[in-house]
Amino acid sequence: MKKIAISGSAFAVGKQLGEFGRDAWHQKLTQTRLWQTVIAMQGSAQLQAMRAAVIAQYPLIWQELEGMAQGLGVPVDEVLAWNCRGDLVRSTSDGCTTVAGSRVTGEIIIAHNEDGFPQLREDCALVSITPDDGLGFTSFAYPGSIPGHTFAVNEKGIVNTVNNIRALHRPAGLPRQVLARAALNAATLDEAVLQLTTHTRAGAFHHTLGQMGDGRVFSVEATGSGCSVVQVTNVMGHANHLVHPVMDDVQQVITASSASRQARLKGWQASQSELDEDAAKAILSDQHDAELPIYRLSPQDPDDENTLATAIFTLSSQRVDWQVFTLDRQLAALKGWVS
Repeated sequence: MKKIAISGSAFAVGKQLGEFGRDAWHQKLTQTRLWQTVIAMQGSAQLQAMRAAVIAQYPLIWQELEGMAQGLGVPVDEVLAWNCRGDLVRSTSDGCTTVAGSRVTGEIIIAHNEDGFPQLREDCALVSITPDDGLGFTSFAYPGSIPGHTFAVNEKGIVNTVNNIRALHRPAGLPRQVLARAALNAATLDEAVLQLTTHTRAGAFHHTLGQMGDGRVFSVEATGSGCSVVQVTNVMGHANHLVHPVMDDVQQVITASSASRQARLKGWQASQSELDEDAAKAILSDQHDAELPIYRLSPQDPDDENTLATAIFTLSSQRVDWQVFTLDRQLAALKGWVS
């Protein structure tokens, strides 16, 4: 997996992100049915309302999108539409599985499978961004997408892993990827939770949030119908559909893969009182269900998703250590820390 360092103004950051993703955008993304569906909606009133809201409330993120459009060599409304795909359509090819818990020695483990288009395996990157305005962070990045909706850690030691939620009700509101990007500027765990739950939003996400020096971990289900914030007290597993009891009335699409992964996690959780890095990697590499596994590699995956990367974050009192695994499940492709 590539590792890229980016710095500068919001526009410059976006431009460099666009340049990194340019070939994959033109050669691969534009060939997908999802891209064609979403781009056909770029003139919709819904998207134009989101455009105005982003410009008004998050001008720096809008500048990042404008820079990305220049780097990609496409109109900004195309880039905006793609970054609003989960707000415009009810089901996208983003899955993901997250587990979290504590080691017997007290450190927090947050681990995540990033599932996406298999054809993008060689086109994604881990980006370390130092913006002129806002906090620095390291994030998994897809071509053509602003960071923040995958897995990331910022300079304040806040870890944020994100799972797709296929909510049917997507009202007028801010795009979910913009809110996820904005959360990377949070200086505290409480600020990150507020950023994700207090704004009127269109699309839905699940976030697992922790911070070095803060013993709490939060599972946040954020939808256009309402939000649920649960503090994690035991080992937790989440496979990209709403599972908090207070969200039972929110209508959603639960794919067969998502249901299978959540069922496997439920059985696994019952036997786990603590969580360490090896246990997290083992369950995120699990292929107990040959047809609908947690670790997804099949060319015939029913959601058109494969596991592109697995991130394991270890949060202690003064630092976050991270590892990223790809097809080699024993040797980390990348590793680093924040302190």
